[in-house]
Parts: sequence; structure tokens; C-alpha cells
Amino acid sequence: MTVYFIGAGPGAADLITVRGARTLARCRVCLYAGSLVPRELLGECPPDARLVDTSRLDLDQITAELVAAHEAGEDVARLHSGDPSVFSAVAEQMRRLDAAGVPYEVVPGVPAFAAAAAALKRELTVPTVGQTVILTRIAQQATPMPDGEDLATLGRSRALLVLHLAARYVDRVVAELLPHYGADCPAAVVAMASRPDELVLRGSLGEIAGAVKAAGVVRTAVIMVGRTLGAEQFRDSHLYSPERERPHGPCDTGAG
Repeated sequence: MTVYFIGAGPGAADLITVRGARTLARCRVCLYAGSLVPRELLGECPPDARLVDTSRLDLDQITAELVAAHEAGEDVARLHSGDPSVFSAVAEQMRRLDAAGVPYEVVPGVPAFAAAAAALKRELTVPTVGQTVILTRIAQQATPMPDGEDLATLGRSRALLVLHLAARYVDRVVAELLPHYGADCPAAVVAMASRPDELVLRGSLGEIAGAVKAAGVVRTAVIMVGRTLGAEQFRDSHLYSPERERPHGPCDTGAG
């Protein structure tokens, strides 16, 4: 039997992948984060599935549930919000399953930053303006950041910064980024991305903290800072340029 780490997506129930929904539909046990995963998704589980809300469980208790289900011969869906590859705490679960000899697979999901970009109607990589996206967070009542990954250091790149788990500390974010990006740099905060109560705040780096506090945003939000958020004058991508040499026959460029 197998444990499936499934990305539930950023919030909207219909943003789970087809593979994720199909996998969920055949698992007799489902562990999910009750505070983050939409309840509608649980309707994809078999009618008699055992549902376990992990919001009040520690790592040992979660691991025990996964191992017990495996030993009982049941496939297990472990639903995580967003995509399991980013800020999902699956690494320590995988490590424990490896030690217990329990097999697992990962089903990717739509990450929160992608849903936030969609809400903003922005491409995060724009030709001649910015081609690098940094996904990060800040250390505040959480695991310390590794050396060299503090905002002051990352900000020197002036790349588009995407911060998770940081809305509560927006004043600190602004203070550390202002020396590198400037007060006029475009910034945005998207809370509850893709959900019915989605909230989009746009402004400059110098004013975004005030907007966040006025709106009362403290959690489930993504902060973005970078010039690509306001880019209007930029060169068209070379991908579709009439000057680009193209093969004479049908060809899949690999890009959308």
C-alpha cells in the first residue's frame, strides 16, 4: 500500500489536479490539514473513507496514522495545501516513512504563488525586466533561516521576491527590502488566493504595509515585491519573434 502526498492547490477546490482528484477518490484513508484544505475536496474521498484532520496532531501522531493505515493495507491520501514541493513540511514525513519502510508518491499541486500571480494577472518573468523569482519566507517564531537567506541578502538580487508566511510581519519585510528595491518598487499582497474571499492589494513597497494592516491581513497571504509586477514597456519574448528561425515542419516548441 502507498501513501500519496497530494497537493490540494491554493484554496479553490477545483484547482486540484485531475491526478490528485483521482488519487484521492481511491484512498480509503485521508489525512488533511483542516485549517487549510477546502472541505469540498473531502467529497472526492470514498463515502466510507476514514478522514483525519491533522491540524491538532504533531509529527509523531501523523506518522503513526500513516504507518497504521499502511499496515492495515489501505492507500492513504495526505492532503497538503498548495504544492508539496514548497513550505509543506513533507520532507520530515518522508524521512520517517523511509525509516519505517513505507512507500510513498508525490502528486504535485498548484502552488499559492501561481494562484496569486493569476489573481494579479501578471507573468512573474518579463523579458528585459526580470527573469528570476525567489520563493522565501522570514524567520519569526519559526525555524531559523539558513545563513545567507535573510531578506537583506536576497534583496540585493533585486529579483522578484515572493514571501510566504510573512503578512503578519509586513513592516519588517518592507524595512529590510527598501534599501534594495526603493519605496516606489511595485508590490502586491494576495490573501486567500483563488478562494471566494480572495483579497488583492496592490501598491508600492513604501505603501503596501499600510494597506495590509488596514485590510487586517495576517495569514494565508503571499507578498510579492519586484519590478515585473508593474512592467509595461518591455521587449517581446524572442520565442514568438518573426526574426526567430523556425523549422519548416510541425514542431512543438515546448512553451505555451
